[in-house]
Amino acid sequence: MIASERFERAAVLGVAVAEETRRLLRLHLRPAEVGGDGKVVVDVPYPDAAVVTALLDVAAECFGERGDSVEETRQAALETLLQLAELDADSQLNRR
Repeated sequence: MIASERFERAAVLGVAVAEETRRLLRLHLRPAEVGGDGKVVVDVPYPDAAVVTALLDVAAECFGERGDSVEETRQAALETLLQLAELDADSQLNRR
């Protein structure tokens, strides 16, 4: 496998991980709490919570995200994943 093919496959995998994270969050988005700082709090129940946690940990490692706590690191990874998912304007997850 040539390098460009490996990068293309990695990019497709990255977008798939971002889309799956977004799908799981959207599934559990309602009712959502909005904190005083404007952040939306989504309660994701088990077993989906375990999947989201694993996806965020992998993304944080991949993107080199760091924070003062595990939660801050996951939050930074989530923001990066959601930015990545936004690249696909035709995604069904963008439709409400």
